[in-house]
Parts: sequence; C-alpha cells; structure tokens
Amino acid sequence: MIEAILVEGLVYGILALGVFVSFRVLDFPDLTAEGAFPLGAAAAAALISAGANPVVAMLGAFTAGALAGAATGSIYATLRVPSLLAGIVVMTGLWSVNLRVMGGKANMPLIANNPVMDAAYGLLPGSSDWSAALFFLIVAACVLGLLALFFSTEAGIAMGALGDNESVVISAGSNPKVLRTSGVALSGALCGLSGGLAASYQGFADVNFGSGVVAAGLASVMVGEFLFRSNRIGVQLVRVLIGSIAFRAIMFAGRKYGYLVGMGPNDLRMVTALLVVGAVAAGHFKANQASRRGLNAAVSRAGSRGKNQ
Repeated sequence: MIEAILVEGLVYGILALGVFVSFRVLDFPDLTAEGAFPLGAAAAAALISAGANPVVAMLGAFTAGALAGAATGSIYATLRVPSLLAGIVVMTGLWSVNLRVMGGKANMPLIANNPVMDAAYGLLPGSSDWSAALFFLIVAACVLGLLALFFSTEAGIAMGALGDNESVVISAGSNPKVLRTSGVALSGALCGLSGGLAASYQGFADVNFGSGVVAAGLASVMVGEFLFRSNRIGVQLVRVLIGSIAFRAIMFAGRKYGYLVGMGPNDLRMVTALLVVGAVAAGHFKANQASRRGLNAAVSRAGSRGKNQ
C-alpha cells in the first residue's frame, strides 16, 4: 500500500512540477498539461511498441510535451491569446494528435512489452513493489536535481523573475516572449515525461489520461505549500513532490475508506476540488495570521519606544 502511494506520488509529482513551473514560477495559468500528459503517454507507448529503448521512449515523451508547451507559449506570445484560451486550444487539438500517435486507437497496451517496469522491478531482488518505488524515487530525484540546477542558472533566475516582475526582465535585456515560451515548454515537457512514466506504470496509454490532471497537479502544489513554506527554489521543488505523495495518500484513503462517510469512486474529483479550495483558504489564513503577528509586534515595539522616551 505505502509503496503504491509512493510510486503514484512520484510519477504524478513530476506532472506537479510542470504545473508548478507554469502556475507558480511563470504566473502563467495554463491547461496544456491536460493534453501534454496523454501526449507523453502516447509517444512513449508508440516508441516502446516500435522497439525503442526505454530511455529513448521517455526522451520522446519529454520532447512531445515540450512541443505542446511551446505551441501554447507561441500562440500566447504571437497572437496575444489569453493563456487559458491558448492552453485550451492546444489541449483540444492534441486530442486528435494523440489518436494519430497511437495509430487511431484510443488505448495502447504495454503489457507484453514494458521495458521501463522491467527495469524498475529488477532494481531490488525479491521485492517488486519497493523496487518500483526506489526506481521512481531515483527518476524523480534526478528530475528535481536538474530542475534545481537549471533555476540556479542565469536563464532559470530570469524565468523566475519573469513571473514576479516582467519589467525587471526587460530592463535586464532578456526577451520575455522567448523566456515565457521556453518556460511553458519546460512545463509541458515535465508533464509529457510524467505521462510516459504513468503509461509504463499502469501498463497502457489512453487518450483520456489527461482528464483532471491540472486540478490534481494544483492540489499537489498547494498541499505542499500548506505543509511548509520556503522562498528557496530547491525546497519549493521538494515540497511539490511531498505534496504529490500526500495528495495521492489522501486519494487512496478516499478510495479505500470513503464508503464509511458515504463516498464512492465518483466523488474523488470533488475531494480534489475541495483540497484545492481548502489549501488556498489555509494559505490565506496563515498569511493573515502572520501579518497580524507582524502588526502586533510593530505596535508593541512602537509602544515600548514611546515609554522609553
């Protein structure tokens, strides 16, 4: 049970990292993930079925997702279409692309040939579930490390500054259109890679894979933010993965014990929505409490200075 939660949390945690890049780093509300995630799954499944190396298949999923994100960023930058609408347009078009990638089929199985999971299960002798958990932990750690390294570079710092204040980026001589498009492409690439890993883990790729993944990714980001706060990018990336694992644990509890409160599998989307709302409300409450404490401390200091005078 715990190992399954870990695996799901880590696989979908890479998706949550993509959502984090677009929504938090770039401040770019985007729905491309709902198309990039199944596109990555379809690309990986098609490459594996064609006999490609699993590393090549995952790179294909990463690249396919990056192209989806770049399409959204380009539509936004060149046509000035609002970000949400640009994402919806790309997401809608990718439905047909995903079907073409999978040869016109809505579902492509990987049961007979699944080299990614063969490698995962062979990592530890005698414990296939924990072996898979360790494998995906290594993959997620590598992705997280590379992301943290990127955001410590000049381009990564500029990308983070773009989400806070675009005028600062322009004054520094960077092109905000290119920077934003690159960031959205990075977000889509992470979603595509997550889709490829999810297809391998679940044993099939499906055209409906992307339904609800943006809400799940946002919930993971916000659960992580609720657990602890930090301004350091490395810590923020780690907490996204922790939030994803916590979110999957909540979903697992809902599936297994939801019947005790009259919940069924069809109610899990509502649980996801309530988690997002609850995390936002809790964040606002924490911020208000912190501002009140700061105000009280300032008043107290002012009062003590008045007495001393």
